[in-house]
Amino acid sequence: MKTLLIKNALVLATMDDNGREISGGDVYIEGPEIKKVGKGLKVKADTVIDAKGCVVLPGFVNTHHHLYQTLTRNLPKVQDAELFDWLVYLYDIWKHVNPEAIYASTQAGLGELLLTGCTTSSDHLYLFPKKDSGFFIDTQIEAARAVGMRFTATRGSMSRGRSKGGLPPDSVVQSEDFILKDCERLINKFHGREKFAMTNVAMAPCSPFSVTTELLKLTAEMAKKWDVRMHTHLAETKDEEAFCKKLFKMRPLEYMESVGWVDQGNAWFAHCVYINEAEAKRMGKTHTGVAHCPCSNLRLGSGIAPVPMFLKHKVPVGLGVDGSASNDSCDMLGEVRQCMLVHRVGTGVKAMPAREAFRIATRGGAAVLGRSDIGCIAPGKAADLAIFDVSGLDFAGSKSDPLASLLFCGASHRTKYTVVNGKVVVKNGRLTQVDEFKLAERANKAAAALYRKAGV
Repeated sequence: MKTLLIKNALVLATMDDNGREISGGDVYIEGPEIKKVGKGLKVKADTVIDAKGCVVLPGFVNTHHHLYQTLTRNLPKVQDAELFDWLVYLYDIWKHVNPEAIYASTQAGLGELLLTGCTTSSDHLYLFPKKDSGFFIDTQIEAARAVGMRFTATRGSMSRGRSKGGLPPDSVVQSEDFILKDCERLINKFHGREKFAMTNVAMAPCSPFSVTTELLKLTAEMAKKWDVRMHTHLAETKDEEAFCKKLFKMRPLEYMESVGWVDQGNAWFAHCVYINEAEAKRMGKTHTGVAHCPCSNLRLGSGIAPVPMFLKHKVPVGLGVDGSASNDSCDMLGEVRQCMLVHRVGTGVKAMPAREAFRIATRGGAAVLGRSDIGCIAPGKAADLAIFDVSGLDFAGSKSDPLASLLFCGASHRTKYTVVNGKVVVKNGRLTQVDEFKLAERANKAAAALYRKAGV
């Protein structure tokens, strides 16, 4: 079993139950597991990383993404569009995705996440064109394993096409029976229930406006039977709220309660911008989680989720970068910074201290994904760490609080090292498992092919 010692950290922020911050801190790792945490550890290791001048954190946990969208960043036609118009335009491009597009976009997005301190990511893939899409999730899992990311694949789905009043083209929707059979196949094949599992699977109908009520009910029943988590978008925009009121005569959360999604403690929702306090209390009591996506919500003009209110009512909250077509980046440290900043406008300057934003990005994300083995640096936890160098000119004058300086200062969000499951996957600011320059070229070729098919 290989061993790793990280020593001499300027600050080691454990995010453990005591919230310890250790100057000159060390972490000793055996295989995938943290064995010792402290200062001046007297141990020998196969590999030693000197973290002098660095802040060491638990790896960040990304609770919501659409990795295939990495190929459609920054398109001029929808740079200034709101969600529904944005979706209608992009669906007619996305309906042409193929296995190569899925593999390249998954690795590109996960690679960027690793480079910015994220060690566990979920992904919400809900787009399945009728041709060659049968193993899209399998392809994603293969790509994640090759790049070295701990991965929660959520088997998304759409069953309400345009002909039935939904937003997506009919060519990318599937029947309830087919969706559930494929969910069962993926859970049996890939879902790891062991400690330190590198792959998990969840069930994830896309949204209230792209799936049928029957699919939501069946998902809740089967997720309970198969003992997996479930995920969807919810309460992202005022348009969605109006859609639910018109079609179902209920607010979005009330509708999800009616189909069995809120009382089982195994669900998390992306966005939740338009949730009121009474609803937040119910979510807290039922441990219904939120994937907070501040960059995407600002990019699309959707609003600011009431995260301080969620925290007050003990709602599990994690961070999500969301799809790269609504964020245009997979910058996880940037998302933590945005979380810190946006609530100072939304709620007040004291609403989101730097350490609270870091807690959401680590412990919070772990709770949202239902994992107790990640999210903090402590003996017995997974060896997932992000090591940021704060010794440069862009951090000069900030040493009074090196941890907070990561969010208040800095010109680059790249880690010096990222460790996942005890393995160094970023070294000196570069991916170790794949050639990131060749990967960027591959992703650009896949994007160009996608645009040609769509006539963009």
